[in-house]
Amino acid sequence: MTRDMRFNLAMVALAMLFFSTVTFAQKPNSYLKNDPSQRVQIAPESVFESFREAGMKPVNHKLTPAEKEKVNNAFAHLTPLHQRILKQHLESISFMDNMPNTALTSPIDTSGAAKMFNITFRASLLDENISQWATWKENTCFTPAADSSYKVRVEGGSLDAIIYVLLHEATHIVDVVTGITPHPKEAYDVVEPTPFTQDIWRVMNKPTDTYIDSLLEKTRFRSGKPVSISLAADVYTKLSKTPFPSLYAMAAWSEDIAELATIYHLTAKMKQPFYIVVTKNNVEVTRFEPMKNALVKQRLDKLSSFYKP
Repeated sequence: MTRDMRFNLAMVALAMLFFSTVTFAQKPNSYLKNDPSQRVQIAPESVFESFREAGMKPVNHKLTPAEKEKVNNAFAHLTPLHQRILKQHLESISFMDNMPNTALTSPIDTSGAAKMFNITFRASLLDENISQWATWKENTCFTPAADSSYKVRVEGGSLDAIIYVLLHEATHIVDVVTGITPHPKEAYDVVEPTPFTQDIWRVMNKPTDTYIDSLLEKTRFRSGKPVSISLAADVYTKLSKTPFPSLYAMAAWSEDIAELATIYHLTAKMKQPFYIVVTKNNVEVTRFEPMKNALVKQRLDKLSSFYKP
């Protein structure tokens, strides 16, 4: 990765478990249908190669008619800004079996002036709903407790998981194209903040001192290591005192905007639930609902550009 495409330099290996670490891909044949949902191609060879080098055996996945319908539906639920940006900047989408992470967004090396991208999705995602997928993702932040009485569950509704993941990935493309967050050469470069990062992020992957917490700094998307699930209630209590909509949003400012835009759209515009529940012996002990967090709500005005016609 080079220059302004490094979204999350210090957390690359970790971020690839779930969403997008941006990597440069080889140039495919141009595919310029007006509807981005129809731009399905085999992933660039460089994407396959990156997984092979990690010991995986990735295989292209050909969509069934039912899967194509789910993809079309996910694109239909994007915001007006997503729709405009993807028409101009999405070169292709791909689906892959034996892929370790949920999705990968890759800038495409083209000869044109416009920045172009491929998004590659793990095909099995099409068999999951948002609650199932988000619960799996959230539980990777924790290791089992000795008494196994604690559980973490995400209630995100029963819509297809591809809706959430596409919103997240497409927001990364919008971010790069429009500059919602800065894109410095190095992760620890101190650069002029944007309105979105002002007073919240000090550098690309480090919040301001106001939102540094010793427990949150030990969590997976800050440290690279999970913590005991017995600490989950405390983790979400601490998270509720920050402006971040999820633990994953704390990985870097690019993940922050992707998570905030996605969860807001899912809840406010699509009228779906999104909250995290920690239980002990099946009794709820903590609930984290980001869109009811006052500090998160104060940031929602930064999303107005997504809805301008």
